[in-house]
Amino acid sequence: MKIARLVFNPIQENTYVIWDDTLEAAIIDAGNMGERENDILDKFIADNGLKPVLAINTHGHFDHLLGVNHICEKYGAKFALSSKDEFLLKNATTSAELFGVRAGDMPEVIDIDLDGAESIKFGETELKVIPTPGHTPGHLTLHEPKAGILFTGDTLFRESIGRTDLPGGDYSWIMRSIIENILPLGDDVKIYPGHGETSDIGHESMYNPFVVEVINNEVNYKN
Repeated sequence: MKIARLVFNPIQENTYVIWDDTLEAAIIDAGNMGERENDILDKFIADNGLKPVLAINTHGHFDHLLGVNHICEKYGAKFALSSKDEFLLKNATTSAELFGVRAGDMPEVIDIDLDGAESIKFGETELKVIPTPGHTPGHLTLHEPKAGILFTGDTLFRESIGRTDLPGGDYSWIMRSIIENILPLGDDVKIYPGHGETSDIGHESMYNPFVVEVINNEVNYKN
């Protein structure tokens, strides 16, 4: 599996294009905004001869949704998201305005509900779907075990974690997600977050202050 990271919109969101030898592709957290960024994404797709079939979202915040309609309309891709974050779709435009972002049309209908899904497939690739609520109620992490790759969205960043002060956020749940669902995957698993640079689970276990304080029993995340 091949991965390309494109950083889009004023929130500096990581959009990932992933594909395999079939040239079928999935776009994870399409944050491309406006004609210029749409053109950048389209050129990358064309230059690599890719066939986008899925627009997969780790969660429903506006900065990860800005390019979904473009991908679905231009390429006929299906939009995949947990229905637990459907309420965020309805408020995406308003949320964007609160951050000073003028959003265009946002997706309104989920084609593939990932709530309760074990995996999602395209080409010869299968991504395991891991529920990681906390940043949002329906947040998901996508795992490709063979390659040791994890798309963590806004749950786990390099030496930080996602915000839990937004609607639907919960600190206890995000830490449960990280400690119980992400760390056991193994130190060598590489993390591709929704913002910022890549990392790996081993690094976060040692140097992420939010994780370390829980591991050292300095914070009881279950309360």
